[in-house]
Amino acid sequence: MAKAEVMAVNCGCTTQIEARMNGNTCELHISSDCKAIERMAAEITEVNPYNEISFKRTMPIIHETGVKHCTHAACPVPVSIIKAVEVEAGLALPTDVVIKLSK
Repeated sequence: MAKAEVMAVNCGCTTQIEARMNGNTCELHISSDCKAIERMAAEITEVNPYNEISFKRTMPIIHETGVKHCTHAACPVPVSIIKAVEVEAGLALPTDVVIKLSK
């Protein structure tokens, strides 16, 4: 099982993501302090990892659902869900993603 924890400091919300392969699909268990992410999580309980890793075929369901529910375009949660799915499916290494901002 791949796990990710997202701390979106600006809004103060924390999200826990668990991804587990079950055959050709990846089951998702997502809990969050954010009501928008909770609504998103209710819609995406499982995905096909190969449909989530590229924009070339169709819009990934995780991004589609993020657009529907997230009010902030820069929310790091949808991408973090995809990263957890990639790791669980063996499509990426389990390395942290870091964005450092300054002004």
